[in-house]
Amino acid sequence: MFFYMLLFLSISCLWWQWRARDQRKVRNLTGKYIFITGCDTGFGNMAAKTFDKKGFRVIASCLTETGAKELKAVTSDQLQTVLLDVRDSDSVKKVAAWIKAEVQPEGLWGLINNAGVGGPSAPTDWLDIEHFRDPIEVNLIGLINVTINMLPLIKQAKGRIVNISSVGGRIAFTSGGYCLSKFGVEGFNDSLRRDMKAFGVKVSCIEPGLFKTPLFNPAKILKEKEVIWNQLPLDIKKQYGEEYLQKDAAKKEKLTKMCLNTDISLTVECMEHALTSLHPCARYIVGQDAKWFWTPLSRMPAAVQDFLLLRNRAKPAASH
Repeated sequence: MFFYMLLFLSISCLWWQWRARDQRKVRNLTGKYIFITGCDTGFGNMAAKTFDKKGFRVIASCLTETGAKELKAVTSDQLQTVLLDVRDSDSVKKVAAWIKAEVQPEGLWGLINNAGVGGPSAPTDWLDIEHFRDPIEVNLIGLINVTINMLPLIKQAKGRIVNISSVGGRIAFTSGGYCLSKFGVEGFNDSLRRDMKAFGVKVSCIEPGLFKTPLFNPAKILKEKEVIWNQLPLDIKKQYGEEYLQKDAAKKEKLTKMCLNTDISLTVECMEHALTSLHPCARYIVGQDAKWFWTPLSRMPAAVQDFLLLRNRAKPAASH
């Protein structure tokens, strides 16, 4: 009996120590510069507004002038917007030079690599190389390019880098370029985290599940799939069957209802912890679906993964 009491007290003590360590914050962050990409909508838009209210000097990149104007209209005069397409290397270099002139000699406390696209989600034999190119160029190559250009400023401030990945970087729950790009982000994040330890720079990766954002819009995803279907050769259409799209969409709708998270502030809270905690996490898993389904599934044998994921796809007409 005494042994079990001692074990319980030891576990409780360790838990409280971990909680206390987890809640310790960096002091004097008000006025620190942070740069966030992809602020037109979704996670990046909410993050820019949130960190502006908390006193950070936010530099928010938007893809469109409309996005930049709308964000500027609802934030303080301290927040600055800049137009940036992360696929454009010249634009990335120009923005990096502008930020360097803005923040010196203080440096850049935080970089949040949030810009991302979904790309077409369809069976691999429906796609050509261009369907894969855009998500890889934006979600992976663009993220790496922005990071490389901002690293001197981050190292100068001994700051933080936060990369927005996905549970799709742990398990390929859909076909197309999205999950491929996120697997790449996970690898880059791990190597960068180890490289930057010697310089006092902390690197975190956030892995959201399925959230209700413009990136994950079931109607848009189905429309993109229909466009690709209409351009397919007749032999491919015959293999899948004319009813494939409707049957697959019905199965995806069921999965979406079970997994979709609506509160995107959960992801922004993880961004805040990564920027402000003395001991930020290497990874943040966000969303009930990510914690209780996708992440556990990613650690299971391939046969189990295939069985569960294929249950949520329609079978092609020519399936054996």
